[in-house]
Amino acid sequence: MADKLRLGLPKGSLQDATLALFKRAGWNIYADGRSYFPSIDDVDIECMLIRAQEMARYVDHGVLDAGLTGIDWVVESGLDVTSVASLTYAKQSRRKVRWVLAVPDGSGFEKAADLEGKIIATELVEVTKRYFAAKGVNVKVEFSWGATEVKPPTLADAIVEVTETGSSLKANHLKIIDTVMESETHFIAGKSALADPWKRQKIDQIALMLRGAIDAQSQVGLMLNVRRADLAAVLAVLPALNSPTVSQLSDAEWVAVNTIVDERVARDVIPRLKAAAATGIVEYPLNKVVL
Repeated sequence: MADKLRLGLPKGSLQDATLALFKRAGWNIYADGRSYFPSIDDVDIECMLIRAQEMARYVDHGVLDAGLTGIDWVVESGLDVTSVASLTYAKQSRRKVRWVLAVPDGSGFEKAADLEGKIIATELVEVTKRYFAAKGVNVKVEFSWGATEVKPPTLADAIVEVTETGSSLKANHLKIIDTVMESETHFIAGKSALADPWKRQKIDQIALMLRGAIDAQSQVGLMLNVRRADLAAVLAVLPALNSPTVSQLSDAEWVAVNTIVDERVARDVIPRLKAAAATGIVEYPLNKVVL
């Protein structure tokens, strides 16, 4: 039987975002609601859906060769797996998530030290214990099976919970008093898989393409035409990823310019390009940016 890379995909809140990322990277993965073994259009890969909290354990044990999970769950597990690539994407946004210490509004708690002797509810038990221990604060950390935001003040005095926007905490009348750790998704692999030359090559291929898809999310391509006499003024406007590509057009007085810019700055750059005498300006989306 031919070699296959056993790849773990996070089941749950990150699942849809992960499948969308793989699609942009060039792999189509088909998951229905009943199967834990999605199909993928790559004969070299076998996929399995695993809860992100358990991914590091199965990769460490060699049940999976590689997988995607939050670095928070890797740190929580304490297991020695290798992070091949960091991939900043989340359920709702393209930024890191935070595990925060939150307390009820009006509780009077303003800092971690105020929680001496109190009960903290969280899914991230070991990291939370280490956080309070480092501050010399004695607390009781209890594992929360979910719906952690509703536990204070009746079932816990404070919580350590993951958030992207903080809106759910505010809705439950909680305020953030500290950040315990930041987290993002990592592509992790086990030692034995990385020691296998074929699997290592496949892992590196996936990492390169996922990273390229992530980097492309925040950037756009720009194409434009400009008279050679105005080229210097146009180039002065462009915050290029690398030097822009300048190509001669059939009319010797004109050139085409192609470059990549941050999507956020395109709205400011395009009017300035127009003012610098650029014409035929086209903004286009990117699938992958590989540097």
